[in-house]
Amino acid sequence: MFPLSGIKIVEFEGIGPGPLAGFMLMQMGADVTVVGRPGASALPDELTPKDGALLSRGKRRVTLNLKNDEDKARALDMVARSDGLIEGNRPGVMERLGLGPDVCGEYNARLVYGRMTGWGQDGPLAQAAGHDMNYVALTGLMSLTEQPGHPPMLPPTVVGDAAGALGFAFGMVSALLGAREKGQGCVVDGAIIDVLAMLSPLVQLIRQGGGLEGSQPSVFHDSPFYDRYLCSDGRYITVGAIEPQFYALLLTQLQLTDVDPARQMDKTLWPSLKVRIAQRFASQPSTYWNALMEGTDSCFAPVLTMAEAAAHPHNVARGLYTVTEKGDIETARGMRFLPLC
Repeated sequence: MFPLSGIKIVEFEGIGPGPLAGFMLMQMGADVTVVGRPGASALPDELTPKDGALLSRGKRRVTLNLKNDEDKARALDMVARSDGLIEGNRPGVMERLGLGPDVCGEYNARLVYGRMTGWGQDGPLAQAAGHDMNYVALTGLMSLTEQPGHPPMLPPTVVGDAAGALGFAFGMVSALLGAREKGQGCVVDGAIIDVLAMLSPLVQLIRQGGGLEGSQPSVFHDSPFYDRYLCSDGRYITVGAIEPQFYALLLTQLQLTDVDPARQMDKTLWPSLKVRIAQRFASQPSTYWNALMEGTDSCFAPVLTMAEAAAHPHNVARGLYTVTEKGDIETARGMRFLPLC
């Protein structure tokens, strides 16, 4: 059964979780059309989806220059005929293009306008670049895996149990929508292993490009620009400066002026450069690096404890946590659902 058959989604091209969400909706039966940008991707070649790549399969695709009035009008016509929209740009980009929720809402008051970002639409870090590791670090979850002499990894119970629950909730909502439209219910088989397989296309995409599980060094395991680093105060920070412009900024902030940013993907240079970057981070306490790098486009985040995460200004601004009278830290809310216009 395809519970979302008949649902139309317009997906404005992005990277990572936005396309994956669109792919999941397509797998549930939705008709997904990707609005692609003209020109090359900002990511390194081995991380760039190729034509016909997994996350693109089953989706329609049109290429539009959204700075062109005629193409923007075509995009708005698609929005007017869609049930949902997915965009993964930084806050304000769609508004500057004339495709923000207020404008789209005038064309389609029933539109579900989905905004996929790392830091959210508001808060002190909303305009900063980041990657997966940085977001996990700032929630305090990564700190739970740290052991003496071993750096923090990704956290327990989140990737399996919690992701499984989220995927199951997605399946339930999909089935409920399908039952409402068709008058026929179904059984939702919510196996965690199935959900993890559903979450795997991003990894599969990178593996197909040679970025994982091969004989060559990996951006995610071996590169100097995507890792956790120990500071002089014994605390860890994370950097995930994958895109060339973010990597160039990282080198500038670390005062590594002799390193050519154009040779970012020269893997023969990675081991020695990683040592230099580790030494540079180890020369100062984490507070120094927080003051220099947090909120910039070097894709930075400190590895916080759970208590620190609850008190971090970005998380406070977004109302993510509450602290009980006993001092227990609890998640205050999930995703927000805001007026369209």
